[in-house]
Amino acid sequence: MEITTSFDDLDSISIENQTTNFPKHFHETFCISLIHKGIEQINFNNQRLFSEAGSISIANPYEIHSNPLTDSNSHLKFDTIYISNELMKYLLNGKNIMFVNRKINHKKVNKLFVELKNAMDKNNSESVKFYLRQFVNILKFYSQENKKEYSELNFSSINQINGYIENHIYEKFCLNELSKMANINKFGFVKKFKSSTGMTPMNYILMRKIFSCKKLITQDSELTEIAYQYNFTDMAHFSKTFKRYIGLSPKKYQKRIVQE
Repeated sequence: MEITTSFDDLDSISIENQTTNFPKHFHETFCISLIHKGIEQINFNNQRLFSEAGSISIANPYEIHSNPLTDSNSHLKFDTIYISNELMKYLLNGKNIMFVNRKINHKKVNKLFVELKNAMDKNNSESVKFYLRQFVNILKFYSQENKKEYSELNFSSINQINGYIENHIYEKFCLNELSKMANINKFGFVKKFKSSTGMTPMNYILMRKIFSCKKLITQDSELTEIAYQYNFTDMAHFSKTFKRYIGLSPKKYQKRIVQE
């Protein structure tokens, strides 16, 4: 795999002032954030992590977590870089890693994060390759080998549901239909789904829709068409849901692409 700036395996986002809670969700990538202002809280299944300004927090691929605000007056500013597991493995010669200690306080790591983010913002391919290698090489010292491959969430006996959602991501979903596929009543299905994924079926579907449509947004995209394509009720519903999971409205996210 050649390292490019196509951003299929590498992406970033900047949040100037987080004012809302991020609900339970996961990323298909490593989610690496440098906190610039305020205190970030991440709730994992069995751990609550607080990261202050000047520290880096990391969530592993498919790791369910939420990001509540520490208080109503909190002003949180941070940058996040998303690195796919495939790219991470390539840079580490096939080694599969995971982060158990998800918080890093180190000036050199911070400096490399900033250099990489700046190179990505400038779309400077050579600089991205240079700083990405350095950044990953120093991150590996904070990781441990993961003997299991990262994979989609475990739906146990309702495994086919996830494939169905992926194949019908543009459509409107009905709980009755999904529960019939799982051969279980609607209430039992919701309980079992939440037990397996940490999320309700509808929240999971909305999250997958947003992560899917995010990949389609370019500087020339018609956002109303994307909202319609993914069967959101209206533009307001699309915008609210997008901001809920990404941290920016779709319009601001698109503007960021134009600026880059």
